[in-house]
Amino acid sequence: MIGVEEETASPKKSYRLKVDFGKFGIKTSIGRFTQHSPEEIKDKLVLGILNFAPRQIGDSISEVLILGVQYPKAESGEATFITPFAEAKIGGKLF
Repeated sequence: MIGVEEETASPKKSYRLKVDFGKFGIKTSIGRFTQHSPEEIKDKLVLGILNFAPRQIGDSISEVLILGVQYPKAESGEATFITPFAEAKIGGKLF
């Protein structure tokens, strides 16, 4: 992730994430990864799905789904992101 900031237009506490997908460009995602600080998330590799239709969340458009799992003992929807175990190519295929 190359940028993380609080998304104030979302109905629930969320972050606006800017993610570099290499040859696919920089995409925006709105996600509930708020159990992590923005500093903890920035510069991490994440897995995302690019071929879903963009989704409106509050007043914002989320262009990509960042994959995650529910954060332990957090309310439903609050997540921690999935990251590769080894250094991966930015924009590489997810299988």
